Amino acid sequence: MSIEIEILNGDASWKLAEPLFDAVWPPHVVKASPWAGIVFANPDLRVLVQDTSGDVVCHGGVYQRAITCNGRRMRAGGIGGVLTRADTRRRGYATLALEAAIRTLKDEGSADFALLFCAPDKVPFYTARDWKRFDGEIYVEQPSGRIRFDAIAPYVHDIRRAPRQGAMDLCGLPW
Repeated sequence: MSIEIEILNGDASWKLAEPLFDAVWPPHVVKASPWAGIVFANPDLRVLVQDTSGDVVCHGGVYQRAITCNGRRMRAGGIGGVLTRADTRRRGYATLALEAAIRTLKDEGSADFALLFCAPDKVPFYTARDWKRFDGEIYVEQPSGRIRFDAIAPYVHDIRRAPRQGAMDLCGLPW
């Protein structure tokens, strides 16, 4: 089976990604999730993995943002919305999507480090791919104002910097 990996504008490619989101995270699943009720940012870019029929089977959102970490301005590359269609899991698609997202951030020079938020059942997947737990406080914007974000745990992938603790303000919505 051959696959195609595309990195596209986030907003313009939503229609391609939407059926996958509806299949993997339908409203009743999101409603029961630890992040229910949280407003998330739209990605700047999307990594889309498509099968031979052109169906999107895996997605990873890429976010590029100036943030503060321990009082210092830095550039974070966010990774979010990593999901794979149930019938195509365990084929390496999410790993390919993550690698493409990290490569994009490195090639563009747009991030000091990458950050994602991870549900407990996905921790082994990410730690096996060199993501490290950020032990600190994360602050984000929500329609109600600035909040501490602790719905799901933060993990860092080192690019030029390796933040592991302290306080991080994403200066916007979480991803």
